[in-house]
Amino acid sequence: MAGGDLFAYKITGGSNLDLPDELYDPTGRRLCFEKDIYPEYDIILCISTFSATAPLTASCKKHGFRGATLHGVNDVILSSGLCVDYTEVSSDAEKLRLGMTNAEYFEIDFSVSSGPSCTLKIICNQQEAQKSHGLCRGDRPDVANLPAGEVYFVPEGAEGEFPMRYSDGTLGIMSVNDGCIQRARLISGNDQTVTTHNAKLASDPVTGVIGELGFGTQVLPVSGQDIQDEKILGTIHVATGRSDHLGGSLTPDRFAEHRNATHDDILFAPFKTPEIEVSEVRMRRGGAMAVVLSHYQPAPYLLALLDN
Repeated sequence: MAGGDLFAYKITGGSNLDLPDELYDPTGRRLCFEKDIYPEYDIILCISTFSATAPLTASCKKHGFRGATLHGVNDVILSSGLCVDYTEVSSDAEKLRLGMTNAEYFEIDFSVSSGPSCTLKIICNQQEAQKSHGLCRGDRPDVANLPAGEVYFVPEGAEGEFPMRYSDGTLGIMSVNDGCIQRARLISGNDQTVTTHNAKLASDPVTGVIGELGFGTQVLPVSGQDIQDEKILGTIHVATGRSDHLGGSLTPDRFAEHRNATHDDILFAPFKTPEIEVSEVRMRRGGAMAVVLSHYQPAPYLLALLDN
């Protein structure tokens, strides 16, 4: 093994925003991603504050490297999510993927402490499910998201409502129509937080597009970082915004402002959103309904897939 060079770039300020072209080596020498890094390295690991999966995925297809993004990595992740046999992680993810692929739609039932109950319907139209399994083998350019372990879809539509916990603890209800959050309304907390969100949705509507539905597939400890915690079996996450790195069509050029071209995961888990209960997740597939999650626990349908 050769290499192991270290570089730094200016923090992007948002999940999956394009990286600046400028970066520096430890001596302070100014370099360029496009000229000095992407064409010169076979493997690139990105240990960052915000996810860089989307821009690195686009760049690896152009330059042919393989890599991994490890944003938010901490001691818990180093001793758990990065210390597993990824052959087994890939195998379990594939078992669940095969049991969920070609789903017509999912229905997610939510209840909120001192708030309303609601349901979000996410339409998949029998698309092939994808998996994040941590392996980038062979010569094919690829970028893994580590820790890995999820099955995901790029929704083709969404309708209904779902609750969201903002970073300041404010709770709101998102009204969804035509695959996009149309408006948020306050449940509790800071009214200005919801007002600001609504202003962003009005000025740049694609920021509300539902760009991903993901299910965790691993048994892992809670790390306090979504990069690992969304991979825990029993959790579910919905994402808004950019989706080109997942096979979707929402690219940065479609946003009104560059700073809004993010892909933002909304994780639902008892340790992350204690005020929000996901009472049930149902999947319509092959003309039949199956419960896949119940109160943040895998339902018998998923457990049977893992036992095979």
